[in-house]
Amino acid sequence: MSLKAIPFNDVTINDRFWSPRQATNSEKTIPHELEQCRTTGRISNFAKAAGIESGNFEGIFFNDSDVHKLVEAASYTLQTHPNPKWESELDEVIDTIAKSQQPDGYLNSYFTLVEPEKRWQNLGMMHELYCAGHLFEAGVAHYQATGQQKLLDVACRFADLIDKTFGHEKRAGLPGHQGIELALVKLARVTGEARYMSLADYFVTTRGQRPSVFEKELENPDLPGGLGAYKHHYTRDDKYEGTYSQDHLPMHEQTECVGHAVRAMYLYAGAADIAAETGNNGIATALDALWQNVEKRLYVTGGVGPSGHNEGFTQDYELPNFSAYAETCASVGLIFWAHRMFLLKGDSRYVDVLETALYNGALSGVSLEGTDFFYQNPLASRGGRHRHAWFGCACCPPNIARLIGSLGQYIYAQSEADLWVNLYVGGTADATVADVPVKLTQETDYPWSGDVKITIEPEKPVKFNLNLRIPDWCGKFDVTINGETQRATVGTNGYLSIDRTWNADDSIQLNLDMPVERVYAHPYVRENLGRIALQRGPLVYCFEDADNPDGAFETLSLAKSGYMEAVFDSTLLGGITLIRGTGTVYDPTDWDNNLYLSEPNLKQTDVTAIPYYAWCNREAGQMAVWVF
Repeated sequence: MSLKAIPFNDVTINDRFWSPRQATNSEKTIPHELEQCRTTGRISNFAKAAGIESGNFEGIFFNDSDVHKLVEAASYTLQTHPNPKWESELDEVIDTIAKSQQPDGYLNSYFTLVEPEKRWQNLGMMHELYCAGHLFEAGVAHYQATGQQKLLDVACRFADLIDKTFGHEKRAGLPGHQGIELALVKLARVTGEARYMSLADYFVTTRGQRPSVFEKELENPDLPGGLGAYKHHYTRDDKYEGTYSQDHLPMHEQTECVGHAVRAMYLYAGAADIAAETGNNGIATALDALWQNVEKRLYVTGGVGPSGHNEGFTQDYELPNFSAYAETCASVGLIFWAHRMFLLKGDSRYVDVLETALYNGALSGVSLEGTDFFYQNPLASRGGRHRHAWFGCACCPPNIARLIGSLGQYIYAQSEADLWVNLYVGGTADATVADVPVKLTQETDYPWSGDVKITIEPEKPVKFNLNLRIPDWCGKFDVTINGETQRATVGTNGYLSIDRTWNADDSIQLNLDMPVERVYAHPYVRENLGRIALQRGPLVYCFEDADNPDGAFETLSLAKSGYMEAVFDSTLLGGITLIRGTGTVYDPTDWDNNLYLSEPNLKQTDVTAIPYYAWCNREAGQMAVWVF
């Protein structure tokens, strides 16, 4: 089964949870990131490459990609929340990018300014194809949002150059940091140019072959950027080993998520696109195996990649809390992959993970004010973790901005004769089923409530299946159509399928039970043996000092028989549902100067948990997701 997402520009979001976040994205995040890109030289790098400013390249060699992602985020936001305060500046940035393009189509400010004679010589580490991919995505998003072709034309000229350069019977080459694969698919779909799809297929299917492109690059003593980082990441005991960049095996033979997590997520997302477009069963089978593996390497928050050493994966069930890397970009990449797996397979298990990452591991990456960001997303802190206004390597801020701006594309999907509701988000969507225009309207207070009303408005009566996802966290639900209770059976794909002829103003009321749940980790996750996490609906909760003056989260125990209640507080952290209950903690002062004590006292205490995404938005302090 291959489905298509209803695109972001056919979806309008209007609800209490996501509408304020999209407004903040427009009013605070995007202008803040534009200013950061300006003051750090990221934008002026393009002007220098264009010859309209003088000076040296500033920053890290892949800084172009931050600007491209920001342009993509702003383009989506033009559709949802137009903002005249930065729209003219966005046009200027696009003009500057376009002027920096070289006569042959090449566009990379670092190589144009610093090492123009060394193009394509260090694909493993220098991110040329990665930056190109983000340019392509920006061009597509800007065209879809505005109908303007300027940036899309720039993207196509560069894609044409890359297609002339790399491929079968051309120069061998692969992206060291993936991302161009899924970008080429987007470019192919919007332009109809088959060469771009073929190039994406080449980049996916030739990865992992021997001798490796990256292994050959290591033979170059004059490698751009030097050999140090390359050897560190790509060799073990002076022998080539490609796991860091998922180059250890051909794609169709991969079964284990390895290496740099963001690279992996982007590769798997692009591979899922190729499997859908070409029917490559070998790639689809590998993706099934990889998904089964990532389910053993996934934080309860939807974070992936526990290790800071490689910014990525280690081994099954290794999920430390305090040292969790769980990069924001990796959770965003997981959303990309999960969405494409759903479109390929039509199974809710992928959207369940998408939703977890969206509401937890990705959303925690930006402050409620929209101007501070997490690069890493730990599941416990002793008070030393804080969001920052920007980073030297600033991939995460524009990534979360483009995710929030493009949220609409993840809510619905369709086949020729069916519609699918994946996420419960208030607003409307326009689709065409069996040649009949259909408008869907959702009314809900999700994720605070599991009550969802969906109104179906076809231009004329039309028969189709409406598939409603029943989340894996929901053990009980009921549904009515036009006020009449329905016998509801969930299919093996996790969807409730309603097949009928729909008339104007037909309505469905779906009620998803949303109790407070205690979640237990697999016993092989040693750090969480005997511990629990709290979840309500799609939200994972955590405990902060600000709400729990007795602290001591490392010893906090929630009695299994103790009460837990969900209470909405409209005044706290933008309006959230709290979980309140009782627990016990050890009082460290009982130990005095002793290291050990035979009979410590347990102190009864009231406890409050908040959604994980909202932590670290008040004073600094301890935090924990997992408690006893």
